[in-house]
Amino acid sequence: MWHHKGRSIPKGGVVQHARESALKQLIRNVRIATMEDGYGLIDQGAVLVDGERIAWVGQESSLPDEHRRGIESELDGNGRLLTPGLIDCHTHLVYGGNRAREFELRLQGADYETIARAGGGILSTVSATREASEQALFESAAQRLQQLMGEGVTCVEIKSGYGLDLETEMKMLRVARTLSEQFPVTVAPTFLGAHALPPEFKDDADGYIDEVCKRMMPAIQSENLAGAVDIFCENIGFTPAQTRRVFECAKSLGFEVKIHAEQLSDQQGASLAAEFQALSADHLEYLSDDGIRAMQKAGTVATLLPGAFYFLRETRLPPIDALRKAGVPMAIATDSNPGTSPTTSLLLMLNMAATLFRLTPLECLQGVTVNGARALGLERNLGTVAAKKQADLVLWNVGDPAELTYNFGANPCYRIFRKGQQTGPGSD
Repeated sequence: MWHHKGRSIPKGGVVQHARESALKQLIRNVRIATMEDGYGLIDQGAVLVDGERIAWVGQESSLPDEHRRGIESELDGNGRLLTPGLIDCHTHLVYGGNRAREFELRLQGADYETIARAGGGILSTVSATREASEQALFESAAQRLQQLMGEGVTCVEIKSGYGLDLETEMKMLRVARTLSEQFPVTVAPTFLGAHALPPEFKDDADGYIDEVCKRMMPAIQSENLAGAVDIFCENIGFTPAQTRRVFECAKSLGFEVKIHAEQLSDQQGASLAAEFQALSADHLEYLSDDGIRAMQKAGTVATLLPGAFYFLRETRLPPIDALRKAGVPMAIATDSNPGTSPTTSLLLMLNMAATLFRLTPLECLQGVTVNGARALGLERNLGTVAAKKQADLVLWNVGDPAELTYNFGANPCYRIFRKGQQTGPGSD
């Protein structure tokens, strides 16, 4: 049962209830993957939670006497694995309609032009999103969000980008804010106005970038609707020069920056993003050695999106070995969106990252915990099980952390805590 602030989700959503207040509680008899220094495993471990924060982590036998005083609740984990809450650091959860017909056409051999003539492509989602009410967008996104949460996701990034006009972009970001208010999940909202060229600016990409920089971003900043700005820098997206303009404007307004880069070709977008100290560069199948060096120097996270790689039947792999050797942190995300990665299973992405990209199980779990937090600029608060961090924790019906990557199509989630409060699922 999910808990939120008293609002029930209509049309098939689960009924919600008010949360209980946070307690001083001990989660004991667990195997902890702290995700500090590798897995950071602690056997016969315990975590003391005081309100919304972790107060102490270690072997249960080492719990200091002063910490034992005032404990109001204990949970016996019976040897289960405890990890940080999972982080999905790249999603497009808010949108109208779906692209199932486009998927069917592509399987029958249709090319992009044929699909576009049949009403498919990103602009079909733009049209459906513009037409949808804010409530309808909330209801559909809430269902997708709950599916992610059911697999232990306690933090999710949500991008706009299916409006391509100020009214709809703000509508999408307001939905993201409402989701954060109504569900026990941290939402990191990102403005992706430069996702594609809207029909109103056909053949005038520079004019649309003017709109994004001079009108959209200031309005979004004034209402505090996003913390970061993203752009699709690609041969079918926006040029490096246009990307630079967006980043310069974003930084001047106090936004963090991110980029969709090197998915279909090497536009040197990752190097450009690193120049602006970007939080992350995402996709990266065509990432160059220069791009890797720039990301390493800037501390920019490489966010890998195996769902889109799988769904589009791509064949060019991201340069995993080179990223690994350079010490570039690698995050993993669903890229949940209607056109190229219609998934709401972050656990499945772990298995895909291992089988398709050859990441190790440790790298996979790091990708949705400590490195996912870095990709959102939230590493001081989330991503590891450590004292003083937010008590976002997941208890799993497994004993070895590699099992979370090894299994696919299964969900071993047993208990979820966000800010110290149990949010679900909660049954044996």
